[in-house]
Amino acid sequence: MKEALKFTINKKLEATLARTGLIETPNGVIKTPAFIVGGTKATVKTLTVEQVLALGGQSVLANTYHLMLRPGSDVIAAAGGIHKFMNWHGPIFTDSGGFQIFSLGMAYKKGIDATSHSTKGDADLAKHSSSQLAKVTDDGAFFRSHIDGSSLSMTPESSMELQHKIGADIHMSFDELTAPLAGREYIRQAMDRTHLWAERSLARHKQLNDEHTTKGDNLQALYGIVQGAREQDFRQESARFLGERDFDGYGIGGVFEPEEISETVRWINEILPEGKPRHLLGMGAQPADLFMGVQYGIDTFDCVAPTRQARNGALFTYDGRINITNNKYQQDFTPIDGECDCYTCKNYTRAYVNHLFRADEILGLTLASIHNERFVVHTVDCIRESIENNTFFEYKKEFLERYYGADKAEVFL
Repeated sequence: MKEALKFTINKKLEATLARTGLIETPNGVIKTPAFIVGGTKATVKTLTVEQVLALGGQSVLANTYHLMLRPGSDVIAAAGGIHKFMNWHGPIFTDSGGFQIFSLGMAYKKGIDATSHSTKGDADLAKHSSSQLAKVTDDGAFFRSHIDGSSLSMTPESSMELQHKIGADIHMSFDELTAPLAGREYIRQAMDRTHLWAERSLARHKQLNDEHTTKGDNLQALYGIVQGAREQDFRQESARFLGERDFDGYGIGGVFEPEEISETVRWINEILPEGKPRHLLGMGAQPADLFMGVQYGIDTFDCVAPTRQARNGALFTYDGRINITNNKYQQDFTPIDGECDCYTCKNYTRAYVNHLFRADEILGLTLASIHNERFVVHTVDCIRESIENNTFFEYKKEFLERYYGADKAEVFL
């Protein structure tokens, strides 16, 4: 029988949870640890797939919520699946859509507050919720499109159906994101609901894979999502609960700062099955995320920050981040970073990229995005190499002290 996913550990780094390995999917192999490039709407913003490949991207992650709205899962399915639709022939992840839905509502206090659904009566809740963008019950999430305001819903089952139609290699189970400052009572409720939804996601996923088997199509993999915010007992409980279920791998959600990784991720990865891959959702906005995540057992990351920051002129260099729009770069005819091997640094200067941003030229966004994505992808590649040759801690110290300065880097060492 075909496998949806195979994970092999090649090397473990002594006295840490770090390891190198391979994730094998029907559409290719990912060498881990790896940075998964953010391809939210079946595109990496401002870049072609050829440019993503050239900068070393092994895999991309697309967003189920956004693809549900535009162009719709039926369109992608009619095109032959997301690989054909976006012309990316390597492995693809999709998230469940939960983060985007909950960020419309209670997750960041932009809609229903973090306790309204559990503390108000039905009549009060209906009145309170009438103008909100999202609400949640055990059945699923009910929300309004950020595009046209239309009423929509998503359940664990419909999230799986959407993701299977989209046709990526690795999916995420539907989970409830917890507000960063929520109290324990709400965190408990959200975690319990995440576990309920995980079992429903897994059941529907297996049914859909049975249909793929009947048709002779590729099987698709599913990761369970560990939640529990900053509460150690909840995180450990969530890891045990999901680790006992037959998921192909695991995602870790609700980690917002690199300082949280050394504790939160360690609590989880000391419990999750060692032989299955672990993905840290939405982390990679700064280099410390990458080093800390790998040290504590993360195999893959995804984050849209490299291209988002690039579009705002914030560019990574080995000596720290710079704002390329600053006046001082107008006559700086050196590369963005003299040690970077990306297309932008090989062919263009800071002065030229500065000019493109000031002139509001689209090419500036492309060149900046190529550089930032290459910087992050290459950094994780070097972390992987440092594990293989037993120089991880030396590389980590050298990199972070140079990037942040010795004093600021100390918190990560």
